[in-house]
Amino acid sequence: MSKNMKRMSFAALLIITALISIFIGRGLESGKVFAIGETFDELKVFAEVLSLVQKNYVEETKTKDLVYGAIKGMLTTLDPHTSFMPPDVYKEMQVDTKGEFGGLGIQIGIKDNQLTVIAPIEGTPADKAGIKAGDKVIKIDNTSTKDMSLIDAVGKLRGQKGTKVTITIVREGVAEPFDVVIAREIIKIQSIKHRTIEGNIGYIRVTQFQEQTGEDLKKALKKLEADKVQSIILDLRNNPGGLLSMAVEVSEQFLETGKLVVFIKDRRGEKDEFISRSTVPVKNYPMVVLVNEGSASASEIVAGALQDWGKAIVVGTQTFGKGSVQTVIPLSDGSGLRLTTARYYTPKGKSIQSTGIAPDIVIKPPVSKTAKDGKKEKPIVIREKDLERHLKNDTIKKEEPEPQIEEEAMPVIGDEKTEKEDIQLQKAIELLKTWKIFKELNPEKKAS
Repeated sequence: MSKNMKRMSFAALLIITALISIFIGRGLESGKVFAIGETFDELKVFAEVLSLVQKNYVEETKTKDLVYGAIKGMLTTLDPHTSFMPPDVYKEMQVDTKGEFGGLGIQIGIKDNQLTVIAPIEGTPADKAGIKAGDKVIKIDNTSTKDMSLIDAVGKLRGQKGTKVTITIVREGVAEPFDVVIAREIIKIQSIKHRTIEGNIGYIRVTQFQEQTGEDLKKALKKLEADKVQSIILDLRNNPGGLLSMAVEVSEQFLETGKLVVFIKDRRGEKDEFISRSTVPVKNYPMVVLVNEGSASASEIVAGALQDWGKAIVVGTQTFGKGSVQTVIPLSDGSGLRLTTARYYTPKGKSIQSTGIAPDIVIKPPVSKTAKDGKKEKPIVIREKDLERHLKNDTIKKEEPEPQIEEEAMPVIGDEKTEKEDIQLQKAIELLKTWKIFKELNPEKKAS
């Protein structure tokens, strides 16, 4: 090896050493323990490649771009929820939890190595443009999405209000790819919607778990209580999740103080329990929780807690199955790392990772659309188990196959205009009415 090459390799090794030191230091500062399991010698190959690229690549390169690219490549070998966020993307992620950002309003994932729509968010530009679950996004503004990370895709889809983005879609049943031009808007996701239905049933829909969701739920419950509701429907359908703290805060508003809501466990088996600390007296409303394949993460925590404690009947279809915890770690240059650090479990110790929450009563919506040939279209449903490199469920024995989840149609979600068409909502209403009838038929009450 030449002296120049040796110098380049040494410089690259210094860069790697500095990055490792920063990474470990940041991990320790945040209370999380991260360890490099391989010996330092195994990083020499990376240092060699970095120095070769810097010296011999046909065009000038930036060390920062090379290192960022290497980090992204490393993380793509892990689960689909672990990712690196450059400073601009990290800043955007922090905005997300506040429930407002500029973009299209779609949830995306990687399926069969392709960028795929999990679901459009109701009422957003993507929803209005007719984007569907299962659509393959093969280009964004004429840039191929092949090998594009989720973080990069999100960065390209988002932007200032009024600007337009062109996405090229491949859709099952459509012969050729087609372009959809969508104008970005400020996506304001109202996390809690509520109303009274059928006279005395409180309907609460949680669309996402954001910083204000817990407080917004308290206000909704107070208003419904003033309306003298006698039962509650909690609708978590198509809710992609959000903040773990808000899942706990929502759950504890229906649980007595001291109840386990969820616990998480890291790879060393260390547990962290989240206990209900509600200071508001809990009303034991008869309750139904609605879920479907779009109910993920924090939604599944809430559904699992209320189901395990017998506080609600869960109705709908099998949930998404995201049972992993992501820790967001700020890095020294303003970038961030979203790292999967643990799995979470329901109070009874069930992991829903890749399997989801099984409803107490399964109600599948009918396939409402018909193809041109008169046959029913096969619905496209995407769950955690369909994503590349998803984690396995560690509570299922190896010899047992993962549960097979049948596909179902996308439901009509219960707003006032479509209430009668929403058969899952109608089933919930029917259950709560029956609940009241049986209560009124109490033989002890009659005897008195």
